[in-house]
Amino acid sequence: MKDYSAKDIRNIGIFGHGGEGKTSLTEAMLYNAGLVDRIGSVQNGTTTTDFDPEETKRHISINVSFAPLEWKNTKINIIDAPGFFDFYGEVAAAMALADSAVIVVGAVSGPVVGAEKAMAMCKKLGKARMMVINQMDRENANFEKTMEAINEKFGPSVVPIQLPIMEGGVFKGYVDIVHMKAKLFDGKGEKDADIPASLASEAQELYEKLTEAAAETDEELMEKYFDQGELSREEIIQGLSNGVREGIVTPVCCTAGLSNIGVATLLDNMVHYLPSADQVKPRKAVDAKTGEPVEIKPDGKFAAQVMKTVIDQFGKYSIVKVFSGSLDVNTPLYNSVAEKAEKPTAPVLLRGKKNESVSKLNAGDIGAIPKLQYTATNDTLCDPAQPVVFEKIDFPKPCINLAVSAKKQGEDDKVIAGLNRIMEEDPTIVIEKNAETGDVLICGLGEMHIDVVCSKLKNKSNVEASLADPRIPYRETIRSMAEAEGKHKKQSGGSGQFGVVQMRFEPAAEGTDYEFVNAIVGGVVPKEFIPAVEKGLREAMLHGVLAGYPMVGLKATLYDGKYHPVDSKEVAFKSAARLSYKAACAKASPTLIEPIYHYSIRVPSEYVGDIIGDLNRRRGRMLGMNPVDGETVVEAEAPLSEMFKYATDLRSMTQARGSFTSEFVRYEDVPGNIAQKIIEQAKIEEEDED
Repeated sequence: MKDYSAKDIRNIGIFGHGGEGKTSLTEAMLYNAGLVDRIGSVQNGTTTTDFDPEETKRHISINVSFAPLEWKNTKINIIDAPGFFDFYGEVAAAMALADSAVIVVGAVSGPVVGAEKAMAMCKKLGKARMMVINQMDRENANFEKTMEAINEKFGPSVVPIQLPIMEGGVFKGYVDIVHMKAKLFDGKGEKDADIPASLASEAQELYEKLTEAAAETDEELMEKYFDQGELSREEIIQGLSNGVREGIVTPVCCTAGLSNIGVATLLDNMVHYLPSADQVKPRKAVDAKTGEPVEIKPDGKFAAQVMKTVIDQFGKYSIVKVFSGSLDVNTPLYNSVAEKAEKPTAPVLLRGKKNESVSKLNAGDIGAIPKLQYTATNDTLCDPAQPVVFEKIDFPKPCINLAVSAKKQGEDDKVIAGLNRIMEEDPTIVIEKNAETGDVLICGLGEMHIDVVCSKLKNKSNVEASLADPRIPYRETIRSMAEAEGKHKKQSGGSGQFGVVQMRFEPAAEGTDYEFVNAIVGGVVPKEFIPAVEKGLREAMLHGVLAGYPMVGLKATLYDGKYHPVDSKEVAFKSAARLSYKAACAKASPTLIEPIYHYSIRVPSEYVGDIIGDLNRRRGRMLGMNPVDGETVVEAEAPLSEMFKYATDLRSMTQARGSFTSEFVRYEDVPGNIAQKIIEQAKIEEEDED
C-alpha cells in the first residue's frame, strides 16, 4: 500500500447494535477493494475482522478490528467495532481512532439501542456520521418504516440520499437522490436505469429536502437557494459534506452487506461525504513538561497516541494514530507518559489477523508498532525534542465483580499472570484482591465480558480459571456493654503460664473502629504486659463471635487483673485477653453488619418506575431523582450483597439503556432473618473446613 497524506485518508468506524451486519458489511468492502477473493461468513467464522477464537465460536465481534483498504485513490481505515455492550471498552477505542462513523441500522429491527448509543457518542465527541440501513435483502426489510423510526429518534437532520427499489420484496436497486438517477443490480454490478414511476414523487420530495439540508449548511448556498430555488449537484454535494463534517446532517444509505449490494456505492459516499483526516479537529494535548495546552499540527514533529494494544502468538502490537509528523523505521520513539525511549521500529498495517509492512505512516494515518517494551494503551509516543501528552481515552469503568481462582490447585499464580497480560489489551478489566475476604476479584463490564476473558486466558495461557460470586465483607460489632474475666493458667512442670484480665467492652464512638483503654491502677497488671493484652485483643478481633467476620466499632477497657511474679508471661496475657473478648462480646448484643453503597443510576425516564420497584426488592432506599439530558438519574442506597449482578439486571430492565456508578458509604445492621442465614452458613463452612 502506498503512502497517503492526510487529505487522502478516511478513518471510519463501523458502529451499531450487535447482529445488524457490521462485520459482513466490512467484509464486503474488503471484497470490493480486491483484498479478499470471496466474502466471508460470520456464522462460518471466515470473516477477516472476526478472527479471535472466541469471536468465531460465539459468532459475534468482541474486539475492535482493522481493515485498511484503498478506494479510488483514497485510503480508508475501516475500524470494525463490537456491538454488544459487554465490549464497549473496544467501542471507546474505536471511537477514539475514528474521525467519523458509519452507524449501521437493520432494515428489519430498526434503530435499536446500539444505534442510539453510537449516535450519542458521535454527538458528544463531535464526530461526523452517516447511517446505513443494512440487510435490505432480508425478509420483511422495510426502508420506509425504518426511516420513520430513525427520524422519530434522531430528528429530521437524518436524511436519506438513497431510496431502495423493491420488487416483490426483493432489493433490486436504488434511486440516487443527489443525482436523481436510478441504479439496478444485475449480479455483476450496477447499471443505470430510469426512476420507477412509483418512486418518482417520493424521490423528488426527498431531493427537495436534501437540497434544503445542503443549503442550510452555508450562508452563500442558502442565499442562492432563496434567490433561485435550486442548487447544482456540486453545490448539493458541497453543502452535504459541510453539514456532515459539522454534524448538522446525517446522510442515510441502503445496502445488503451479506449480498454485496450497494456496498461499492457506499464506499463512494464515504469518500464523498465523510471528512478526510486533515479536516477533523486536532486531538487535545499538553506539553509534557509544563502541562500547558499545545496545538498539534500535522506538519509538526512526530506525535502519536497508542489507542489499543494487541497481543498474539507473534508478540505485542501497539495500535497508533499519528497526529503529527510521520513514522518510519528511523523515527525516534519517546514515551512521554512512561518517560522512556523505545527502540525505533518499522510500522505495520493490521488487517484482521494479518499484518502488512509499510514504509511510513503520515499524520492522520493509523497503523501498528510491534514489540514496544514500556508502552501501554493511552500512552503518547513523540519526538524527544518536543514531548507532548495526548488526552486519554475515557474507557467505561467496570461494573461487575466476580471472584476468580485457578481450577487446578497450585495454578493461582499462572491465572493472575495470564489475566495481567489480558489487561494490557483490555483496559476495562481490573484485577484486585479484597483485603478483608482474601478474594481475588476480576472486575469487568458484564458477565459475558468476564466469561470471554476467562476463555481467552485458557486459549492464550493454557490455564483455566474458576468464577464465583465474591464473598461479602461483612463485619461484626456490639450494641451494648459487657464485662468478662479472661484467665490463662498453665502448669506442666517447670515454669508455668499465668495471666488474668478483667475487661469491659462497649460500642466505640461513631467513626472509630477500635479503641483500647488502659485503666489499670496499682500495677495489678504490670505495664510490660499491657501491650500483650492489646495485641491479643487485636488478633481476636479478626474473628467475630457470631460468624467469624472481623469485629469493629469496639472500645475495650482493661481495668483489673492478676499476675504471678514468676509464671506470668506475654503469651499468657494475650490468651487471657482473647478469652475475655469472646466471653464479653457474646453478652454485648453482637450484631452482623453489611456494606452499604450509594448508587447513581441513569436511565431513560420511562424506566424509572421499574428501577424503583427493583431497588425496593433489593432492600434499597431511594434518596432522590434528578433529570439530566432527557434522562433521569436515580440516587439510592442499597446493600452490596443485593447488587452483585445489578449490571446484568439493569441492562435487561432498560434494554441496555441504563448505566450506574457506585460508591461505598458505610456499614449497617443486617436484618435478623438474613443475619441468621449468614451465621448458619458460616458455621457450616467452618465445620467443612474442620
